[in-house]
Amino acid sequence: MEFWSDAERHLVRYSGAGRFVPEIIERADGSFVFTSEGRRLLDFTSGQMSAILGHSHPAVVATVQRQVATLDHLFSGMLSRPVVELARRLAESLPEPLSKVLLLTTGAESNEAAIRMAKLVTGRHEIISFARSWHGMTQAAANATYSSGRKGYGPAAPGNFAIPTPNTYRPDFTNEDGELDWRQQLDFSFELFDAQSVGSLAACIVEPILSSGGVLDLPPGCLQELRNKVHERGGLLILDEAQTGLCRTGDWYAFERDGVTPDILTLSKTLGAGLPLAAVVTTDEIEQTAHERGFLFFTTHVSDPLVAAVGNTVLDVLQEEHLDQRAAELGAYLSKGLTALGERHDVIGDVRGRGLLVGLELVLDRATKQPSDELGAAVTRRCLELGLHMNVVQLPGMGGVFRIAPALTSSIAELDLGLEILDQAIGDVAPTFR
Repeated sequence: MEFWSDAERHLVRYSGAGRFVPEIIERADGSFVFTSEGRRLLDFTSGQMSAILGHSHPAVVATVQRQVATLDHLFSGMLSRPVVELARRLAESLPEPLSKVLLLTTGAESNEAAIRMAKLVTGRHEIISFARSWHGMTQAAANATYSSGRKGYGPAAPGNFAIPTPNTYRPDFTNEDGELDWRQQLDFSFELFDAQSVGSLAACIVEPILSSGGVLDLPPGCLQELRNKVHERGGLLILDEAQTGLCRTGDWYAFERDGVTPDILTLSKTLGAGLPLAAVVTTDEIEQTAHERGFLFFTTHVSDPLVAAVGNTVLDVLQEEHLDQRAAELGAYLSKGLTALGERHDVIGDVRGRGLLVGLELVLDRATKQPSDELGAAVTRRCLELGLHMNVVQLPGMGGVFRIAPALTSSIAELDLGLEILDQAIGDVAPTFR
């Protein structure tokens, strides 16, 4: 077919696997995407975990059509009403003292700006992140990313440190009951850091739920203790809520559960509901120090009015439809349904997550938790054949972990359809791995 031959001839393969979904997508609407052959696929990943309002939400479509016809892009030193309004509304949605906003386009870009700001403000250069982290593919963000993408690119910047990731399903530090002892793990992590550090900690950047790391939710209390250890060493806490922010977990921000306010917050993905919009939010004190020291981070699309207008529309829909509550309710329903599947399929080892960010880990043996990349890949293929698009994370030591993140606007019927297809796919595939 000409399409696929052109794709093979002209596209750079930008993921490690080098594979694209073998379908030509013609359009998308709500929770579904539609192929050139007329197939309807239920999208259980909200695009790239971004389309929290579903695809082509009417309010977003109307905003784009109106805004692109009036004011789309400006010189980076110019301001427009949508930009200032979005900055104000984001600040109002967050606890004090988070009040200063920088609007960018991608999560990697916002993490890059946050790390750059932390280094300038503290006068230090060391960065800590989790060993299963994903913060982006630009320089500083990639240096703080450990889940994949490090081999073959030469040395990372000096001063980047990985610490063990808390994993309640596969704990490496355990108490007498065999459960994860995250306090002992954190103590060990910072003992290792202190032994290597030159005393120049600028920041620790973490996700409240490590999505690409296998949907690993930090245990309650862990984030607060992590912040304390970072502050004791003179560093700042950066929370990357690209995937967890703006209602997906059942709270407006995932850090609310722990009562931990970061020094710098980064947002993307969900803020534009599928369009390229990201934000860095910090305190007046940090922004003032950064400014006095000549903070420099502008891009071609900094403070663009088009996507800022979309961001305001996203906030409107989230508020008017109470989508934080909706995510909590749908998430509980989805988790209950996945747990029920686990009672029928012994290859389901674990169900975890919060709200509508749920992880489903597949194993060959539930007792030994033996992972299998092949099992996850096979179930993914079968789901696609049956009309369900799933995203499987495959990392060393972990088999197939499905990142399930439906749109916050999903219906119960759509969740039921996804559960039904997943049930059939596992039933069809699992027996071949015995």
